[in-house]
Amino acid sequence: MNMRRIITLGALTCMLLGALLLGNGAYMYAKAQLAQRLLQNAWERTLTGESQVKPWPWADTWPVARLRSPAHDIDSIVLTGDSGRVLAFGPGHHVGSALPTQAGHSLISAHRDTHFRFLQDVTLDEELQVQNARGEWRRYRVVETRVVDASNIALAELPHASALTLVTCYPFDALLPGGPLRFVLT
Repeated sequence: MNMRRIITLGALTCMLLGALLLGNGAYMYAKAQLAQRLLQNAWERTLTGESQVKPWPWADTWPVARLRSPAHDIDSIVLTGDSGRVLAFGPGHHVGSALPTQAGHSLISAHRDTHFRFLQDVTLDEELQVQNARGEWRRYRVVETRVVDASNIALAELPHASALTLVTCYPFDALLPGGPLRFVLT
């Protein structure tokens, strides 16, 4: 094989791999955008009185609330459950806690590098807003942020009887997923 043919073959291979990578990135972006539209549509149907509206037929979750942070221009649909599959699409409500805006303690978690990335910039006394399935809004003020060991998070030890707690992995700029620490905002 002559050298020119080898270089041409290498260039074609690089172009093909580059096109595949760009295509995969575009596919992931399009899929994420479609998922957000489907979640928004499911939330709108929930507000009209439908219950457990799945955003797509095979979904194992449904919207239970809407979370806003006006200071950070965040507006997210909160899904039921907090498994990895759920958190891939948005913040998840811990089923063992009170529903957002109801009496009791509500726990919502999300990934630190997507839906809860903004938590690293939240300050004390900042306002967060939550809308429930009846369309009612409740305002919350940030009273505490702390970093805890993941094995020590329990609703019983959280300081307020009726509160909203947001949890994500910590540190925010970690290279590896998971880790032993959690950022807790009450």
